[in-house]
Amino acid sequence: MQAQYTRLFTDEGGISRFSDINVELNAKYTAPPLAPTHSAPFQATDGCFWLGVPKGWNGETPHPAPRRQVFITVRGEYQMTAGDGAVRRFPAGSVLLLEDTTGSGHSTKILGADELLIFAVGLPPQATG
Repeated sequence: MQAQYTRLFTDEGGISRFSDINVELNAKYTAPPLAPTHSAPFQATDGCFWLGVPKGWNGETPHPAPRRQVFITVRGEYQMTAGDGAVRRFPAGSVLLLEDTTGSGHSTKILGADELLIFAVGLPPQATG
């Protein structure tokens, strides 16, 4: 069993890019005597919060993410354009790992008539060294 998510990161040239990540899940016993479920570690976290974005919000000016974070779309849909010009849509149920905290950044556009509701998980800064 696998989980998938999209990563938005800054490359060595300072340009934001998307990549698709697949994670292999391993069988674990979580509630014996039930059959095993599958899991895999993800990221160390630093808090979580709800993010509500009104339908008229304008994020189309390119900007880097204010911090490393994971977005899980709960309601609505948005699209992001990375610094390299690639465009991705994130409907309800999608997971995005934002790590483009430097460089050219990305732009964001709210799609459809719904307000956007995201469950966000803060991540600690990337270790340097």
